[in-house]
Amino acid sequence: MSKQIGILRIGVTVAAAAAFVATWSSGFLVPAIATEASALTLLVWRFVPLAAVLIVIVLASGAARGVPRADVRRQALIGVFAQFGYCAAVYAAIAAGVATGTTALIDAVQPLVVAMLVGPLLGLRVRAAQWAGLVLGAVGVLLVVRSQLGGSDAPPSAYLLPALAMACLIVGTFLQRRSAVQTGVLLTLTIHVTVTAVALVLIAAFAGALVPPASVSFWIAAAFSAVFPTLAAYGLYWWLLRRVGITALNALLFLVAPATAAVGALLLGEQLTAMTLIGFVLCGAGVAMVLASESRASRTRHQHPLTLRSRRGSGVPAAGRP
Repeated sequence: MSKQIGILRIGVTVAAAAAFVATWSSGFLVPAIATEASALTLLVWRFVPLAAVLIVIVLASGAARGVPRADVRRQALIGVFAQFGYCAAVYAAIAAGVATGTTALIDAVQPLVVAMLVGPLLGLRVRAAQWAGLVLGAVGVLLVVRSQLGGSDAPPSAYLLPALAMACLIVGTFLQRRSAVQTGVLLTLTIHVTVTAVALVLIAAFAGALVPPASVSFWIAAAFSAVFPTLAAYGLYWWLLRRVGITALNALLFLVAPATAAVGALLLGEQLTAMTLIGFVLCGAGVAMVLASESRASRTRHQHPLTLRSRRGSGVPAAGRP
């Protein structure tokens, strides 16, 4: 029975990981396709209706009952970085003319940055197999989007925006990982979306970008971006962070750039070459190496809990402990 439960658990995690990659990738494509209004206007109407719906659900379900105000404030700070800062910078980059694949490429550097920071900031050890997988995935990402780097008319300063998005998500992820706050995915997402919606409304009102167009296609794009790259992608992000750990989750981000390039080829006519396909394979192999290493470490932790507890008691962090 325990073996069947383990298989089911792995299946659920794999399905969630695949859904995460698909929904996160869609966030790069929506602002490139929905061009009837400014990126800021689209962002406002992506978040405001969703915030209203989530607040109603939280109040009706009692998900916020008994949660300390300090925890709410902590999640609000995380939301400023992980959702508002990240989404605003990505949309601004694409609106400035940075190609979707290039934006995804810069964003995909995040796992390597996280891998370098987990030691000093979280006390975790990234194993050699994980480093190898991360480097292999980085090479794959470079191959996938290499042809897009020179195809943009964006000013050089615009390329700082995807880097800013990456930095915001890293800060939000580490704040969440170091925090003792346990608010649940629903409440966490509600706080993040609400903080983002408030910030966007204030900025859009000042910039004169608050009024949406009346076109049906705009509202379809806003609804799609609310459900998939916001509700589904961010919900899965925080769920997987707790389920598989920070290293394995960030390895999955390597698959976002290839997925974005593949869909971009279908919807935007972006070119797929043999080099692109090789990059896909390298990305997949890199992610597989990281996840396999994380799985072996997880089995070791469960098989030898006394050894790990003794390590923790002596002040030495257990290898790969999430």
